[in-house]
Amino acid sequence: MLNIPTIETERLILRPHRKTDFEAYVTFWADEDVVRHITGVPSTREQTWARLLRATGQWHHMGFGFLAIEEKESGRFVGECGFLEARREMTPSIEGTLETGWALSPSFHGRGYASEALQAMIAWAEQRFPDMEMTCIISPENAPSIRLAGKLGFREVTRTDYNGEIILFSRRGTRQA
Repeated sequence: MLNIPTIETERLILRPHRKTDFEAYVTFWADEDVVRHITGVPSTREQTWARLLRATGQWHHMGFGFLAIEEKESGRFVGECGFLEARREMTPSIEGTLETGWALSPSFHGRGYASEALQAMIAWAEQRFPDMEMTCIISPENAPSIRLAGKLGFREVTRTDYNGEIILFSRRGTRQA
């Protein structure tokens, strides 16, 4: 098994995805509210399986990736957050950055879980990848994620197109378009 961390916060456990998460993951990525600002299209079972494998594969090849978010009190799957290298075909390029992402089940919105989980992930990454810029891309219609990005120190760099309009944010300095 890869050396994927488990990070505990006051209310959450950020842990490697497990094969046993698959059914919850299928339900999660099929939820129209989850994908509304990400792809806009619910994932099929097959697509979700590939996503689960990618979540683990990133750790193997990049030394970082996404972690499942579990609520300590209930043991329920909340969502996921972390970093990826997606090699997106977009301008400006964000290759070579820690592309930060998160998605939570709507039943867990409004509890501060995304902020709590991301603060822990960012602290973990700052220790291990201190020279890497962090970026994120967010749909302009996703006001809650835009607010959270700002709270976490991300600043808007530019608006561009990646399967629709997105806003590119950076957590360190500014990137040139």
